[in-house]
Amino acid sequence: MSTTKTTIPSFELFAKDPETQARAGRIQTTHGAIVTPVFMPVGTQGTVKTLAPNELEDIGAQIILANAYHLYIRPGIDIIAGLGGLHRFMGWQKPVLTDSGGYQVFSLARLREITDEGVRFHSHFDGREIFLTPEAVIKAQEDLGTDIAMIFDECPPHDASRSQVEEAVRRTIHWAKRAKKARQKRDQLLFGIIQGGQFLDLRRTSLEQTVEIGFDGYAIGGVSVGETKDAMERVVREIAPEMPVEKPRYLMGVGTPVDFFWAVESGIDLFDCVNPTRYGRNGSAFTRLGRLVVRNADYAKDDRPLDASCACYTCRNFSRAYLRHLFNCEEILGHRLVTYHNVYFFVSLVHQIREAIRNGTFGQLKKEFLSHYDDSLR
Repeated sequence: MSTTKTTIPSFELFAKDPETQARAGRIQTTHGAIVTPVFMPVGTQGTVKTLAPNELEDIGAQIILANAYHLYIRPGIDIIAGLGGLHRFMGWQKPVLTDSGGYQVFSLARLREITDEGVRFHSHFDGREIFLTPEAVIKAQEDLGTDIAMIFDECPPHDASRSQVEEAVRRTIHWAKRAKKARQKRDQLLFGIIQGGQFLDLRRTSLEQTVEIGFDGYAIGGVSVGETKDAMERVVREIAPEMPVEKPRYLMGVGTPVDFFWAVESGIDLFDCVNPTRYGRNGSAFTRLGRLVVRNADYAKDDRPLDASCACYTCRNFSRAYLRHLFNCEEILGHRLVTYHNVYFFVSLVHQIREAIRNGTFGQLKKEFLSHYDDSLR
């Protein structure tokens, strides 16, 4: 009689930068190990836009992010579960993290009503009424079969008053307790989310009470929602080092090349952001020197790759002139090739950061990278 070995999810640290909070570790999941720090390409609806799973593997992506709210809307959790779960449905056999839909509570404000019981939505797709509760969101993510699930949280806008943020923190804690109680799967990591806006005392209250509930990892939510870069960095630099050392730390929705350095320096382990795909579709490429607008007329006869130091498929085979031509002709291949480059650039940069932490050269890498990188458009 054969038995199936069940992987027990876990997290371990194996390197730390002596000068900062930067650290390198490993998250073990049922679909494989993730070495951190790590960037997660965003596949909101079960697909990283314009890229196939084999291309993501070639790029070196270890884990992708999908959104339970959007998959709930279409095609429906029951359909995905009936077809074998999200991994099989989308043809991706490495780890997947699902966001709960808490960000949609923020971004779809005109379509929803929040109470302590849950959130009543009018679907952005077809207008039908949907009622999401912390318990329903946990069940949806368990039915999807993903490796890391997020609790349902309330994300206040960046300009919310203190009283509004206090209410969001209270409600998020209330929902976190219900989510933890509703949890059934022990082979799926469950992360709590820290809210509190720009109020550091509320952030610390949220952190303390979320840690008391007890989760497999912790995320900083409610940043990159319209506040200044300085304000976001201030919150992360203050709160990240106070998060449990023995648990993975996730900074939600943040990701530019510059952000990676100060956030890793603060102790962050996981990132996600739509920047690589969004900018790629709009013809803007991230390079070692900064962002480059492919449509720019200056590149009409430019035979150089997007980034001479990049080893991705796009940079090995195509010129700026050709990519500009594709965008000007509205050829979808242009979107694909620049998106491929951008995702490769983000994944490989965080890989370099991880290796630098292991080798004791993080500070050197940061200094060298930032001395050349210019975030203004060219």
